[in-house]
Amino acid sequence: MTTLTLPDFSKPAAKQWKAGVDDTVVCVGIRQETHDVKTFVFRSSEPRRFAYHPGQFLTLELQIEGETVNRCYTLSSTPTRPDAVSITVKRVPGGMVSNWLHDNLKVGDRVSVLGPAGEFSSFSLAPDAPKYLYLSAGSGITPLMSMSRAHVDISSNRDIVFIHSARTPADVIFARELQAFSKHQSGFRHAVICERPGADGDYAGYLGYLTAPMLQLIAADFKDREIFCCGPGPYMTAVKNVLQNLGFDMAHYHEESFSFETLTATPVAEPEVVAPAAGDGTGGFNISFTKTPLKVTCTPPKTILAAAKEAGMRFPSSCAQGMCGTCKTKMVSGEVEMKHGGGIRQREIDQGWILPCCSIPKTDVVLDR
Repeated sequence: MTTLTLPDFSKPAAKQWKAGVDDTVVCVGIRQETHDVKTFVFRSSEPRRFAYHPGQFLTLELQIEGETVNRCYTLSSTPTRPDAVSITVKRVPGGMVSNWLHDNLKVGDRVSVLGPAGEFSSFSLAPDAPKYLYLSAGSGITPLMSMSRAHVDISSNRDIVFIHSARTPADVIFARELQAFSKHQSGFRHAVICERPGADGDYAGYLGYLTAPMLQLIAADFKDREIFCCGPGPYMTAVKNVLQNLGFDMAHYHEESFSFETLTATPVAEPEVVAPAAGDGTGGFNISFTKTPLKVTCTPPKTILAAAKEAGMRFPSSCAQGMCGTCKTKMVSGEVEMKHGGGIRQREIDQGWILPCCSIPKTDVVLDR
């Protein structure tokens, strides 16, 4: 049995976690939120306190079946409780990482991580807004729950309406905590919309999907609110359609979504090998790979990832902004201009690793992929 040492609160506070330098956390707790959702709680392997904006995400680097796999998960924890962070993960049918976490991660296990990173936070994007409307569906609740927990902890009494959509009442994540927020925080109201009542014969809440009449009933003053939305792509598309049809000023709408479990490494047909050259004579550069005969031409300002995908290469990626680290690749030779958003450590850059999603070639490049 693994023994976990508690912090010594009689000593000065631990040093702050530094993204890009500190990179290992230890699982210290696992909670079953619903039948297919678990929360994993982590502390730094060394005494550290975490500082981040509510709504940011953490990138996990996991060893699964002999391969290194990166996945981003929004922090459901709040920086007002800085000694630990947590992610809340829904098991996705066929999802490599979510299923591995649910079936294999144990208290005491160490995990390599990157971050926190990301821009989706009401605390940074609209810190002075007098009113918020949080809209979420499924596991998209996590960044908005982080924001809500932070507001509650600092007793901001900000006017917040939180509308969460789920399949059934049994699928509502953090149901009791949301009820407690509404009960004890005068400025906080929440509503749940379920597609169907499921096994709960006593459910008397909203049924179906978020519609214009439903939104106007729950938050009649929605046009006066800063809106933050997170959930599956179809859900967010539907939300935007409702808001636009009602004349909402979309300059006050913010959204976030990750779809990492849909990534695939399915091989594709490989084009004819082209003899290497120093550029293609038109201002572009040749991008070649050590594990496939595929060669592509990349003309700045196009990124290497964009050029590879246009050529038909299945290149694992997600954020396309240099934040998640999913596309991280060793550069065997060449030179690039890389402007990342925290998805790679400086020591990895020094060792020759790049993020193709935010790398523009300055010479011909060979990647170990």
